[in-house]
Amino acid sequence: MRAARRMAVLGAALLALSAAPSRSQPLPDPGLEAADPPGLPPIGKWMLTAQGVPSDWLGEIYQGKVLREPINVIVIDDAAVSAQDATARLLAAAARAGYPVRLGHSTGYQALIGRELYAQLPKGWDDALSDEVFELSNNHGRLFGPYRLGPSYLFTGAFSRERVDPFRWPGHRYASFNQARDDFARRLDRSTAYKAAGSVSLGNSLTDDPALTTGDHDGQAAVLRASR
Repeated sequence: MRAARRMAVLGAALLALSAAPSRSQPLPDPGLEAADPPGLPPIGKWMLTAQGVPSDWLGEIYQGKVLREPINVIVIDDAAVSAQDATARLLAAAARAGYPVRLGHSTGYQALIGRELYAQLPKGWDDALSDEVFELSNNHGRLFGPYRLGPSYLFTGAFSRERVDPFRWPGHRYASFNQARDDFARRLDRSTAYKAAGSVSLGNSLTDDPALTTGDHDGQAAVLRASR
């Protein structure tokens, strides 16, 4: 009888564990760098690889230094009714603004918001949001989220411009972070419900590091907001 009672208790415990929500991503390394902008959750400073380390633009050496990819966009949706709705609304808006999902880009990235790691959007095996096909010079980026911010949803993004020259190696080279950030923000503001809402400093501009650089990035993230 006692053994039967123990088995019943164990079975109930296992049932409770199986019903508990699971995390899509593990809690990140506490050593990851994050900014703490007023009124927002901690925002990871860098786009991260699948291994959880800052992305280096596929190993490109820029002006003698390793190129690190900063988070440079923040999007807040006050009108979405769910995380799924927020994701669908933002991807649809990006497409309307001239940044549809296009193939030909590296994937598997993630970013830190709050204490969670969020996988990139779009989720295709070689997809990114881009204003041109990958065979041409283009602005492209990935979004991360959504993070629940009170009644709203928050995404971050990392956007860069690449210069394509099929007669050089490598054929795809870094051109700018600021140009891509500003173009994405300007197009969303002009064509969608996501309007420019200033910028916030994430303190992620590397200017004096002897080994790392963020190119022309100025440490600011463009903020866009969709209101109810």
